[in-house]
Amino acid sequence: MLDQEFSAIKEYIDCQEKKNLKISKANVGWHLDHSLKVINSVFEALRNSSSDDYKKNFNTLRLFTFTLGFFPRGKAKSPKRVLPPEIILKEDIETQLEKAIINLKKIEILDENQSFTHPLFKQLNKKQTIKFLKLHTNHHLKIVKDIVQ
Repeated sequence: MLDQEFSAIKEYIDCQEKKNLKISKANVGWHLDHSLKVINSVFEALRNSSSDDYKKNFNTLRLFTFTLGFFPRGKAKSPKRVLPPEIILKEDIETQLEKAIINLKKIEILDENQSFTHPLFKQLNKKQTIKFLKLHTNHHLKIVKDIVQ
């Protein structure tokens, strides 16, 4: 599901201290840590949801973003629960990556209508959640790539 993204994250871990203020206020480690926190917290929300609570809904912003296949930079604010700590340790990124790989394998056994509620995209079923995680992770990996280059 996110095998390419996980490989890229693994490759960028050693660059975690790199920073380029023309690209982002945050360093590479921040983007990696944040991406993994999102994957792991969204998985938990999805896992703990009930498929009975899912209601199919139309969301213009979601349709637009998912169709384009990317998020514009600098437009959204991350919820506090997925913000990286002040000091980001390489070991913490590696541990979160291992957890994310395991969690994404477990996602396959979840019901199609288990859901996660995003602040802007609203309720996403399993398939939409996977799409969101892929888009979100790639968004941050593009920023990381620009910082490193």
